[in-house]
Amino acid sequence: MADETPFYLQGNFAPVTEETTCHDLEVVGALPPELSGMYVRNGSNPPSGHSAHWFLGPGMVHGVRLENGKAAWYRNRYVKTPILADPDLLRISDTGEVDRTASLANTHVIAHAGKILALEEGSFPYVLDRDLETVGWTDFEGKLGSAFSAHPHICPITGEMLSFGYAQQPPYLTYLRVSGDGKLVQTEEIEVPGPTMMHDFMVTERRAIFMDLPVVFDHEAAMAGTMPYSWSDDYTARIGIMPRTGTNADVVWFEIEPCYIFHAMNAWDEGDCVIYDVVRLSEVWREAGVMGGENTKISLHRFRFDLASGHVKEETLDDRPMEFPRIADARVGQKNRFGFSLAFGDMDRGEEPGLVGHFKFDLEKGTSERHISGKGRNPGEPVFVPAAGSDPDGDEGYVMTFVYDGGSNKSELVITDASNLAASPIARVKLPQRVPFGFHGSWLPDAD
Repeated sequence: MADETPFYLQGNFAPVTEETTCHDLEVVGALPPELSGMYVRNGSNPPSGHSAHWFLGPGMVHGVRLENGKAAWYRNRYVKTPILADPDLLRISDTGEVDRTASLANTHVIAHAGKILALEEGSFPYVLDRDLETVGWTDFEGKLGSAFSAHPHICPITGEMLSFGYAQQPPYLTYLRVSGDGKLVQTEEIEVPGPTMMHDFMVTERRAIFMDLPVVFDHEAAMAGTMPYSWSDDYTARIGIMPRTGTNADVVWFEIEPCYIFHAMNAWDEGDCVIYDVVRLSEVWREAGVMGGENTKISLHRFRFDLASGHVKEETLDDRPMEFPRIADARVGQKNRFGFSLAFGDMDRGEEPGLVGHFKFDLEKGTSERHISGKGRNPGEPVFVPAAGSDPDGDEGYVMTFVYDGGSNKSELVITDASNLAASPIARVKLPQRVPFGFHGSWLPDAD
């Protein structure tokens, strides 16, 4: 009889059962002594071992502390939210009231204004301490009335954190601007025609970019307890661009070819134009509960929006399957030369499917290189960490990720030289257990 266990509860997708702390970790190779801080990553980890969808398990943060050329500790901790304590807790009451504290807190973990935030796009952020213990939720001193995205973007120039929230009932989309010292200073409702799932957005030095795309709330799927969003051929795909301090009346909308975008790589201004690089999927969730079908194509894609003429130009930069694009945090909203992403095996080119390595893109030269993790080894999202004193737009630095080793059934924190990505790792930190495949994370230097 075939195994009917969903893929996201098998192998290294399956949850781990214990919170662990381990000190003085073994290192293969040499850790750069300048690295002083924590690598942290979030992911879904249902304690019962059961979940209706990969995206719907309570969050667990895994972290490794580096200092003085050593790996001081590894620890993994659940984000202690009401849903962890009571998995049957209703986030939406019979009257339609939403409990924003009932978070899964499973998607991302970042630092801003001296706080570590565990994020999930339907709820309030949760604050963690530097031992990854949960402090509690924050609504920015009572000013946050909407959900808060798992993909805010921090402006490296002003220190502002730009974010948004989306909802199943009006207002469907709310823009949020948080000052560099952590105060919510702007809340703006943005008009969109329906309950679209907006997982990410992006900012430039001057503008915010919204994605109004044809994956919309599906009430029947929600009532069935599965992924509550599905593809709609009747919903027009649009990108909206607004001044960062603007209002709904200032948004300029551009219709684009139907697609879905989970993640943006970056965007920047060129006069009256906005350049926007994303990982584009041709369609998702056309079939209930199936994220991608045989016809789903993934590519690194570029939009050029001309605000003066109203025209948009689209082009494919790379057609190999990828996801989780990242750049140097210091280049967010500014023109970047280099970008990174998770690389999948390319079945169209005869490769086995799955998580195989990382891409590095030189967007100025139009070239790329690929790091392969090795047989039976599966990486996660690449996080770029600049070398001390390096050019903010250069590639001098490190790429960090957790890599699962199927042979040992354990994971490692793997660090590669970003300027020579295809080479072997410069250091591998051996962990006491496996880290399940998860979502997003950050390097949190001690300076933060």
